[in-house]
Amino acid sequence: MYLDIGANIENMFAYLSNIQTRSSYKMPSQYFQYKGINFSPPSYTPESLNFAENEFQVLDDDVYNVTYPKSGTSWMLEILSLIRNNGDPTWARTVPNWLRCPWYETVEGQEQMKDVEPPRAICSHLPHQLFAKSFFSSKAKIIYTLRNPKDVMVSLFYFSKILCLYQDSGTFEEYLEIFLKGEVPYGSWFDHVKGWMKMKGQSNFFYITYEELLKDLRGSVVRICKFLGRDLDDTAIDSVVENSTFKALKENTMSNYSLLPTSFMDQTKGSFYRKGVSGDWKNHFTVAQSEHFDRVYQEKMKDCDIKFFWEIN
Repeated sequence: MYLDIGANIENMFAYLSNIQTRSSYKMPSQYFQYKGINFSPPSYTPESLNFAENEFQVLDDDVYNVTYPKSGTSWMLEILSLIRNNGDPTWARTVPNWLRCPWYETVEGQEQMKDVEPPRAICSHLPHQLFAKSFFSSKAKIIYTLRNPKDVMVSLFYFSKILCLYQDSGTFEEYLEIFLKGEVPYGSWFDHVKGWMKMKGQSNFFYITYEELLKDLRGSVVRICKFLGRDLDDTAIDSVVENSTFKALKENTMSNYSLLPTSFMDQTKGSFYRKGVSGDWKNHFTVAQSEHFDRVYQEKMKDCDIKFFWEIN
């Protein structure tokens, strides 16, 4: 069940060395578009995205951790890593998360995929219409995690200040408009969610919200295990929960991205794991901004018949 930890550590240092020496890793002056969606060089190229969409071969036992950015991707990655190894945290504590579960649409991720042994866990932020075509004729599974878009926007606002792939977010007011227009990497949150939720009810698609994970992590892990067909005993489930809390993620150097050079992610300007809460948007939005966001939300989501956790609560 374990991957070759020694080989992955060797690959980790090669990857970090490559990032450190790539002069192209700097704040992008502009994004490029692939089929109308914004992406950022150099981790994304038209070639890497075309490969991800049209050439990447999905395996029947793959599990895809799909999200819109800043919706719980790394949290779910950790949960999947721990479930894979029946709650044993050794793998999660010795191999960086980007090697355990690469982003298959990126240049780096496509190289890392060569060392991932089945059954593979793979991350993606791709919208439904750009996802690997081979998935839709496979038995592979998708876990889609989504989050209150106001919290997503706040998290992206801070994240764009530390990740070299993102343009600076400017003021909060400026970023609010950019986010609502979908002029951010991976495009519109509204389109992303509506696209993936078309799969609701299919046997190989499971969705959960960030807020549900916060409210009942153990119950969520049990549901995820059931979807994956993994029968973990109580001790194993307890270990998954214990090692995937916000505190555990923040302290695990293999999960908190502290190994990355500041030229790629500068955590002197902010932490990757910032707060790990729901509702932080209330500390940032004015009443007028919140009402403006709500009007756009209602218009964009009027044709979506699903009531999400943040709408009900």
